[in-house]
Amino acid sequence: MKNSSSKKPAFLLILIAVFSISCVSAQNGQSFLQFNGKSGPGQGKNVVLIAGDDEYRSEESMPMMAKILSEHYGFNTTVLFPIEPESGNVVPSYQNNIPGLEHLKNADLVIMLIRFRDLPMDQMKHLEDYFKSGKPFIALRTSTHPFAIKDKNSPYAKWTWNSKVAGWEGGFGQQIVGETWVAHHGIHKSEGTRALIDGVDRDADHPILRGVDDIWAPTDVYSIKNLPSSANVLLYGQSTAGMTPESPLMWDKSIMPIAWTKEYSLDGGKTGKVLGSTLGSSIDFQVEDMRRLIVNASFWLLDMPEVITPELSVEIVGSYEPTMFGFDSFRKGMRVEDFK
Repeated sequence: MKNSSSKKPAFLLILIAVFSISCVSAQNGQSFLQFNGKSGPGQGKNVVLIAGDDEYRSEESMPMMAKILSEHYGFNTTVLFPIEPESGNVVPSYQNNIPGLEHLKNADLVIMLIRFRDLPMDQMKHLEDYFKSGKPFIALRTSTHPFAIKDKNSPYAKWTWNSKVAGWEGGFGQQIVGETWVAHHGIHKSEGTRALIDGVDRDADHPILRGVDDIWAPTDVYSIKNLPSSANVLLYGQSTAGMTPESPLMWDKSIMPIAWTKEYSLDGGKTGKVLGSTLGSSIDFQVEDMRRLIVNASFWLLDMPEVITPELSVEIVGSYEPTMFGFDSFRKGMRVEDFK
């Protein structure tokens, strides 16, 4: 008995040490952020925000929007990132890994800004299951061309942005969001986008636009040529001759849809709703009404239009210092926890 009792504390100490090491390892390898919702109309609902583009710094904007939704409106939010497996760092140019997509199983809404991802089959399956459920989502900027699947034998090859498969031309972007990658209509990094509020034929009374009166974005206008007639255009955009809010409008250029809603459905799936927008770089979100557009759209897509008023708070929680968009401009060596 004496020998047995003397060994027990040592054994427990080993277990505690192993457990402690495991916990530290798990924290260091964390691949997603979660913010528990406080009180508000979104309480009990789960929003998953997916970052995964190598130019427009969605790894910065998605956590910021997640905190607004959880802090001000009670949503439980989960933010997923492109993770380089070897380092565990957030590396937006690493196109083959967005861990944590299993959280989509319990999601009520998805907000995504991804570009040219070629994800493994198990991760794509989580996305497919979500979209087949007909649940709503918001697709920002490069989410018109979210996938570039290299394996031509993959069941998801037709999701590729330049797909020529009959019925899936333009891939997921064109068929589900409403458009794929076409071109820069404005001059990239030289011209901005002004949302046109007056004098255009649009659904100006839509609940998503309550309080959305002034959006100027430094990102340029994207070309749109395949948007279906069934899409409901909420905002048109005009190029500005410069990258400041005071830059004059360039009326020699045609206007383009920059935000719309439409229905979608995957083969064999339920019908759902999407808000598509070609706006969405991290510095676009410094504009109050850009944040308001996404908050309003979240409530509308969740069939809660009565919540939307022009006065809904979109105040940034904590600090937000976004990086100028560009390839390889992301902050190096960043871990998921650095984006809290």
